[in-house]
Amino acid sequence: MAVSDFVVLDKPQQRDLDRCVHCGLCLNACPTYRELGVEMDSPRGRVYQMNQVANGLAQISESYIQHLELCLACRACESACPSGVQYGRLIEAARAEIETKIERPATTKFVRWLVFRNLLPSRTLLRIVAVFLWMYQSLGVKKLVRASGILKLFGKLGRLEKLSPEAQLPTFFSQYGKVFPAEGQRRYRVALLGGCIANISFARLNEATVRVLQKNGCEVVVPDEQTCCGALHVHQGLRDDARRLARRNIDALVNGGFDAIITNAAGCGSTLKEYHDLFESDPRYEVASKEFSHLVKDVNEFLASIELNPRMGSMPITVTYQDSCHLAHGQKIRAQPRKLLRSVPGLTFKELPGSDLCCGSAGIYNVVQNDMAMAVLEKKMENVNRTGADVIVTANPGCMIQLQAGTCMHGKGQPVKHVVEILDEAYGKAN
Repeated sequence: MAVSDFVVLDKPQQRDLDRCVHCGLCLNACPTYRELGVEMDSPRGRVYQMNQVANGLAQISESYIQHLELCLACRACESACPSGVQYGRLIEAARAEIETKIERPATTKFVRWLVFRNLLPSRTLLRIVAVFLWMYQSLGVKKLVRASGILKLFGKLGRLEKLSPEAQLPTFFSQYGKVFPAEGQRRYRVALLGGCIANISFARLNEATVRVLQKNGCEVVVPDEQTCCGALHVHQGLRDDARRLARRNIDALVNGGFDAIITNAAGCGSTLKEYHDLFESDPRYEVASKEFSHLVKDVNEFLASIELNPRMGSMPITVTYQDSCHLAHGQKIRAQPRKLLRSVPGLTFKELPGSDLCCGSAGIYNVVQNDMAMAVLEKKMENVNRTGADVIVTANPGCMIQLQAGTCMHGKGQPVKHVVEILDEAYGKAN
C-alpha cells in the first residue's frame, strides 16, 4: 500500500458513511442519476457500495471502480442532503483507497506519472506546453485541422480537441514574485494563487483578478514559492502527491502576513479550503493546514465581503450565471457572484434554470468520461439558450472551457467569462 511519510489510511471512514440514511433526496441532484436512472450511479448507491467495501461485504471490483469513476464529484448531493453527509470527502477517500489496492495498466500509470507528478507542478514543462499550444493555435494549424474534418476520423479523440485549452502568452508565470500596489489607500494585503494550467490558459484572467483587487484597495502579492494546489490529484485519489504540493503552499504562504489568500478557481479553492483533511493525522501540518485553509477566499467571496469600489462604467449586456459546483456546493458560495454582477451599471442579470447542476467539466472528467460529460453539457446549454443572455458568466476556469465548447456545439457562440472579467471591463470603462 502506498502511504505518505506519516501514519494515515485514506479510505472512507465509517462515521462519515453512517450519516447516510438512504432517504434518496440526493437522487434528483445527481447528474449521473438524472442521465442514467441507475441506483448504483447515484450518491445513495455509491455510499451503499462504499459501505459494503468498508465492512468487508464486497471487494474493490471493476464494477465498483466504474461506478465511482463515473461520479463527477460535483457535490450537489451535499446541498440536497438533510443529514449532512460529506459526500465529497467520501468519494475522494474511496478513490484514494482504490489507488492503494489496485494495479493500474502501465499506460495509465505512465500518463498519471507524466501529468500529475511532473507536468502540473512544473513551471518549465507548463511553459513548454504553452509554446507548443500557442504555435498550434496561432500558426493556423488549429483552423486547418478543424476545417479538414480529419478530427471526425478519430471519434472521441476528435471531440476532445474541442476541449483543449487556449494558450495565452506571456504566461502568468511571468508575474510570479511580483507585488502589485493597491490603487489609492491600501486596505488589504492579499496573496494570489495562480494555479497550474490557469497560468498558461487563463493568464489574462489572472491579470484581470490582480487589477480588480488593486481597484479595491488590495496590495496583491504573487508568491514565487507557490505551486499547483493539488485539486486534480485529490479528485483522482492521488492524495500523497496532493500532500506534497499542499506542504509547499502552506510553507510558502501561511506565515506571510496576508489578510487573505485569493483564488479565482472554484475547484482549486474547494481543495485549498480542505487542506486540513489531508493532514488530520500529521502533527507537523495539522495546525498550519487549518490556518492556511482559514485564510483562503474565493475572489467572489472576498470582494462581496468588502466595501466594493463602485466606480465602474456602464456594461449594457444581458448575462446569465452558471454556478460552479465547487463554489456552490463545495464552498456554499452562491449569492456573492450574483451580488457582484448586479453591482455593475447597465448589466441585466437573468437567472439560469438549473444553474447549480454540473456543466460536465469536473476537473478532467470531461476528458476521461467524455460521453457523460457531453450529455450533461447538452442539457446545460438548453437552459442557457432559454435565458437569451448575451454572455455566460461563471467562476471557474474548467467550467469556462466546458461551456465554451457548449456554445460552439449547442449554443449561439456566446462568449463565456469569469465574474472578475466582467468587473475588470466595468472598471476599465470608468477610466
